Amino acid sequence: MTTWEGLLQGIGFALQPGVLVYCVLGVVLGTFVGVLPGIGAMAAISLLLPITYYITPEAALIMLAGVYYGAQYGGSVASILMRLPGTPQSAVTSLDGYPLAREGRAGVALFTAMASSFAGSLIGIAVLVTLAGWLARAATAFGAADYAAMMILGLVAASTIGSSSPVKGFAMVVLGLLLGCVGTDVNSGVQRFTFGRTELLDGINLVALAMGLFGVAELIANVRDPDRQGVTARIGLRGLMPRRDDLRRLPGPILRGGALGSFFGALPGTGSTLSSFLAYALERRVSRRPERFGKGAVEGISAPEAANNAASISAFVPTLTLGIPGDPIMALMLGALVIHGVQPGPLMLEARPEMFWGLVASFGIGNLLLLILNLPLIGIWVSMLRIPFRWLYPAILVFLCLGVYSVRGLTFDIAAVAAIGLAGYLLALARFSPALLLLGFVLGPLIETNLRRAMLIARGDPMVFLERPIAAGFMLATVGLLALALWQAWRRRAAAWTG
Repeated sequence: MTTWEGLLQGIGFALQPGVLVYCVLGVVLGTFVGVLPGIGAMAAISLLLPITYYITPEAALIMLAGVYYGAQYGGSVASILMRLPGTPQSAVTSLDGYPLAREGRAGVALFTAMASSFAGSLIGIAVLVTLAGWLARAATAFGAADYAAMMILGLVAASTIGSSSPVKGFAMVVLGLLLGCVGTDVNSGVQRFTFGRTELLDGINLVALAMGLFGVAELIANVRDPDRQGVTARIGLRGLMPRRDDLRRLPGPILRGGALGSFFGALPGTGSTLSSFLAYALERRVSRRPERFGKGAVEGISAPEAANNAASISAFVPTLTLGIPGDPIMALMLGALVIHGVQPGPLMLEARPEMFWGLVASFGIGNLLLLILNLPLIGIWVSMLRIPFRWLYPAILVFLCLGVYSVRGLTFDIAAVAAIGLAGYLLALARFSPALLLLGFVLGPLIETNLRRAMLIARGDPMVFLERPIAAGFMLATVGLLALALWQAWRRRAAAWTG
């Protein structure tokens, strides 16, 4: 069966009423779960997993996948309007989406996020259809040393590319790495930095960290202006459309973000988090006016949104073709398949072509449904900003506490998010980037795991990072970025002295 024959078969299968209804259910539920800060696709998929016992495995996988990428759409809403990211990916979107909303262009920010997400998903689908086999082979070529080197490059790139102060960027990354060490060591079982608190045995809650650094810190900052009003004018269709200059700047970031997301999403253990940060850092690097980033640049919204949606599609490549889940959500997807007696792997395309191609076709149908669903809702979301902020803040705090508590059911996490929010506010006053701290926190445990694994395989020989071509390439790129950052810092210092 050729690719086009398989795709046509998949479209016919996905459009069957019994399958289409589950696709619609998944994307609608995913959107509203994504809008609620802190809930996320993980909780929704976990709750829906028992339902999959009573439906076909194809319909179950399509529904759960709809929740997954539907939550990617919805997650940008709370980040842009209220700076309440429930996931690291949406935290990147808030860096420019929230300032744009503060300027009275919330409709433009949401439209840019929705359109970029849709375009990124199309890029991910195209890559999945045409390059699934190549991506699967590329994923198998990566070893532990390669993953560790790649993630180190990601941290260095995010903290240096386009940063006005690489030293502050490195400081935030290191702080994130240290916070990621909190909890029980997986290999030895030793408790690290827990201070005797059983609540910290599993580490710091990611949702609490993200909401504290962004949501609570923003609330504290705006308490100083209690009379501040939101958007007073109603947003019409014209208010949703980006300006001509904005539209001109969108295609490049969308293509670059979609390409990055498609590649990194197919690598187990990386996914949309790393690709979102790298897409944002890349746009700052290639922009002729990097100073606009963080102040409402549409490229800062379109690139990470395209990247994380493309990554959410290509993340199915290692899961379906290799049986290797790239993140906990993909592990749940794999569990749903195993429940139904389906064994993912290299032979799945031949053994269950209707499942593979039906899922691919449902990606396009589901993302089109999401675009149709979300565009009319933009006006409703923006109308939330017309509520006076002195009334809106208590509701935000309630949703924030509910979202944080729902993850682990610990009141400790509510206290933690308050403390993290205060620290985030103080860091923002000192002009440190909380996004880099979050990136270090997310990637720190992954780097540690792969670094230890690589050293065990190499029997303690650090030369493994130079002997493997992929790892050596990433390490050379890391050294080059560090050298470039030092050279730029020296140039700025020399200019200041001569000036």
